[in-house]
Amino acid sequence: MVFYFKSRIKFFCYAKLGFLLSLAITQGKETSNPSLTLGWKDNILSVYHPSIPGGKIDTWYLEAYCRPGSTARAWEKTVIGHRTEMVSINKERNELKLRCYLNDGVFVDHLIEAEKTGVIFDLIAKNPTGKISEAHWAQPCIRVGEFTGKGTKSTDDKYAYIKSCFVFQDKNDIPDFLPTKNWKLKARYIPGQVWCPIGVNRNDVNPRPLHPAIPYKNIIGCISKDKEWLLASVWDPSQELFQGVIRCIHNDFRIGGLKPGEQKKIRGKMYLMKNDMKAFLDVYDRDFPTSKKVIKTQ
Repeated sequence: MVFYFKSRIKFFCYAKLGFLLSLAITQGKETSNPSLTLGWKDNILSVYHPSIPGGKIDTWYLEAYCRPGSTARAWEKTVIGHRTEMVSINKERNELKLRCYLNDGVFVDHLIEAEKTGVIFDLIAKNPTGKISEAHWAQPCIRVGEFTGKGTKSTDDKYAYIKSCFVFQDKNDIPDFLPTKNWKLKARYIPGQVWCPIGVNRNDVNPRPLHPAIPYKNIIGCISKDKEWLLASVWDPSQELFQGVIRCIHNDFRIGGLKPGEQKKIRGKMYLMKNDMKAFLDVYDRDFPTSKKVIKTQ
């Protein structure tokens, strides 16, 4: 009988130890292996996750670098030509380095890292030349057709996807789904919709219909087809939010020009999380704490 109880106690001790080890390993995996992986080919940045609709998010990275004075000007006079090269990608495919070479001599280094709640972007733009660069802003074009269930395989309506997309237009933490109130229809090029953040010259954004509202938060995002996932794009600093014309959304980052020898740092994040708006905003506030200060000044 004594041997029996000793054996039972030993069994439960080993079982508890095994459970704790399993829990620690699982928690470690949740922290270090968020199931997000990266790829880059032919100017397309791909973020892979096995559970999201379509299995990946493709971003035209980058679509264009742009000069100021763009709102009412022909697009070909705004774009600064560039090429992008992949510098490296690690074995785990969760860290990617790119370099963009602009035709005016500027180069931009991109460190792109996948983590638990999305993909982090750390950029350094440098002007090694003796001339001022007009590189004012740039466009990562996020393709969300398949993610929202409104891709080319599902519908011929190129703009059906926008009903799954949101901005924070009103002064609260409730997302405003597109098309929002006061939607504009006239511009040099149509359709689409642009939101110009506070502190950005309204003459320096995309030549698409410009919404009169200043966004309450510099966030644009969408909800997945199965309603299980939330995708959102944030840049600091941000030049514009843009609902595009190829089943895409943009949060275009700001450079603001570069003096000879000058360099600037830009940071951003593509969030890919479970569809819990409060949880997302909590992480956003932690990642971009200065956003609260921006909101108070609006």
